[in-house]
Amino acid sequence: MTAQLAKALIIDTGTGERIPVMYNPEEYRVEQGNELAEIGIPGLAASPVQYVRGRARTLTMDLFFDTYEQAADVRAHTRRLTALLSPAPRSFTPPVLLFVMGRFSFRCVLAQADQRFTMFLPDGTPVRARLSVTFREYTEVEFDTQRGLFAGPPTVHNLTDRDTLPGLAATYLGDPARWREIAEANDLPDPLRLPPGRPLIIPGR
Repeated sequence: MTAQLAKALIIDTGTGERIPVMYNPEEYRVEQGNELAEIGIPGLAASPVQYVRGRARTLTMDLFFDTYEQAADVRAHTRRLTALLSPAPRSFTPPVLLFVMGRFSFRCVLAQADQRFTMFLPDGTPVRARLSVTFREYTEVEFDTQRGLFAGPPTVHNLTDRDTLPGLAATYLGDPARWREIAEANDLPDPLRLPPGRPLIIPGR
């Protein structure tokens, strides 16, 4: 008798809400790496490289949803996942999650969710969807940082239209809750409105 694979769960560690996936992913991918900088030296065929910092691990997968048999709107299920992208009104940070499938667990925040609807009822109601999701590893790290005085050299980041302060704080500072340090270092009047192309100073760790 073949043992049944444990059902995958996404748990909001702040509220305790458990979001079961409709079908376990066929596969998932965990990526990790390092940030390296090349040092240009005239006359050398190959530039030496310098270690800058480690990158947070990312977990990516496709999740499948199907409500055709029930003739129900599949978005009732997909919205529970995409809602995890939204920052809380008071903290301006997305929830810290725990993805669990069997013995594998990954503490993270949802970084991206691309939805693709592939089947519809005659009235246009979607009943089948595939979500390509990316989770970024969340690690709690404490640093003493004061405005105008950084523990290490600051980094300059050019904003894109997909950037958020919590996301930048998670990437550069290891904690999305530290978005206020970036806002204060750059005198941002409205942390929800980030002009694309503007360079931001990221306080050093």
